Amino acid sequence: MLSRVANCLYWMSRYIERAENVARFIDVNLQIMLDTPAGESEQWQPLVNTTGDHEDYAKRYGTATREKVIEFLAFDPANPNSILSCVRSARENARTVMLQSAGPERSDMDRLQDFFAEVKEASQLFAGITDATMSHGEAWHFCRLGRELERADKTSRILDVKYFLLLRSAEDVGTPFDDLQWAAVLRSASAFEMYRKRHGRISPKGVVEFLVLSRDFPRAILFCLMSARDSLHAISGTPLGTFNHPAEKLLGQLCSDLSFTSVEEIIKGGLHEYLDELQTKVNAVGAGIYETFFAFKTPKHTRRPARQPTQ
Repeated sequence: MLSRVANCLYWMSRYIERAENVARFIDVNLQIMLDTPAGESEQWQPLVNTTGDHEDYAKRYGTATREKVIEFLAFDPANPNSILSCVRSARENARTVMLQSAGPERSDMDRLQDFFAEVKEASQLFAGITDATMSHGEAWHFCRLGRELERADKTSRILDVKYFLLLRSAEDVGTPFDDLQWAAVLRSASAFEMYRKRHGRISPKGVVEFLVLSRDFPRAILFCLMSARDSLHAISGTPLGTFNHPAEKLLGQLCSDLSFTSVEEIIKGGLHEYLDELQTKVNAVGAGIYETFFAFKTPKHTRRPARQPTQ
């Protein structure tokens, strides 16, 4: 497969997954607002901080308000990580009419939630059609590799929202409001029903274990990284347990570390610190994939000779 074709497939899947997860981020905050007691201030700046776009936002928008943050994360064409930009990047200009027509209704809470639900549904439809109609060869594995890496990263960020966005104060820990917050985190990852079937009562420890270390829930970080690892090895032909390039080594080490980590160790060392380090490692895997498969390398025999100094 041509490098540029593989690159397009990989990033198409990542951008679609990113658009879905940005919709999840915003929807979590909108849902929490419905359960927040009257008089409490809305928290939107932490949402921008969590996505990593705080510097760009501050430069162009200033103070974080609901209207500004939703505009920036959902509809701003100048923000490369907005839903609009992700859809444009994934499918060029196709289907952007739907996004632009949502603009006049951005102040309508019900319409906003419907819009974010449509984004999530469309992303899931794309993934389902891809899995059901594409031959599961090299092209499909590049699609899955991009999707699973993006999903692992965004699940970690959704979980991190608990500490940067949802938790208002230490007094809320263990209260019914705290339970509502953790339920919202599960719903943001489409994990609520599966979690209840597995663990029953909602607890912080149970949620962390389920979203980070589950081997059979499709949006759990370990599940995503193991799926990405399998696709990476299918592309390269390298047997599992070995590696031929840095991306395989980094991803294999990351899967092993997670496989032999307990939820108690994660919580003891600090959930935010653990997730922050994990995101850095996932980014390193992405960089390794770029260098291995997508970066243009001029063959030595075609390189121009160095310019000789003039006499």
